[in-house]
Amino acid sequence: MSEQQKTIAQCLADGEFVLAPGIFDLISARMADSMGFKAIYMTGYGIAASHLGQPDAGYATYTDMVGRASQVVSRTTTPLIADADTGFGGPLNVQHTIRGYEKAGVQAIQIEDQEFPKKCGHTLGRRVIPIEDMVTKIKVAAEARESDDFLIIARTDSRTTLGLDEALRRGEAFAKAGADVIFIESPETVDEMKTVCANFDKPCFANMVEGGRTPLLSAEELEDLGFAIAIFPGTGFLATAQALHDAYGALKADGISNAVQNRLYPFEDMNKLMGFEAVWEFDEKYGD
Repeated sequence: MSEQQKTIAQCLADGEFVLAPGIFDLISARMADSMGFKAIYMTGYGIAASHLGQPDAGYATYTDMVGRASQVVSRTTTPLIADADTGFGGPLNVQHTIRGYEKAGVQAIQIEDQEFPKKCGHTLGRRVIPIEDMVTKIKVAAEARESDDFLIIARTDSRTTLGLDEALRRGEAFAKAGADVIFIESPETVDEMKTVCANFDKPCFANMVEGGRTPLLSAEELEDLGFAIAIFPGTGFLATAQALHDAYGALKADGISNAVQNRLYPFEDMNKLMGFEAVWEFDEKYGD
């Protein structure tokens, strides 16, 4: 089995650090899949933006997210971590979500303790449900999965509003309830990040958001602190938005794309990325 094909659970068991870029549509998924990452991360912010044209504020439904996850898995080979917001409701909804995501081929699912409708991480005003309610959700999630290799990532958004001590208390409760990976969202200093990793025996999860509330560190720095998984959820869609802004701006200004020609992905390479070679081979064999 190649390194790229190793499951996320196997990587963690082998002590390997998992770095995952955020993907938000099938082009970004195919591109990330071609790079040799150990995992890719389906971002809720990115799906809400690209699929619905809406902010990450509870607009994306279970159907939206599991449908996208299934499409990503069908067109990639890299293990997928997928955002599942609050589990899309109460414990019964969480059970349905776990079963659906696992059936879709997702290898790790992220569930958070925010109230519904949720808000984007790294923003102010996030409110969390009682710790007992989230513990129930985690227990349901752990029992609902068919394979122990399907990982439950438990996220708490309590740091920003209630402080680090409460976030650590919740993380400990989630670990005892059966979570495989602990995700303390939005620690605000490197010292806080160190404290998070020192507080748990289970793998810890880092969310690296450009412009967010947490210091932006490299994979090497995060591993040295003790994190096991790091996602960079916004890198892809922020880069894409900037590229589109520049390209469309040049086209509007000049009436032609010459000013950005040297920054466009080659059309021939795009055809290969999207799998046209298989189509051409089919046409050669079966076409007129």
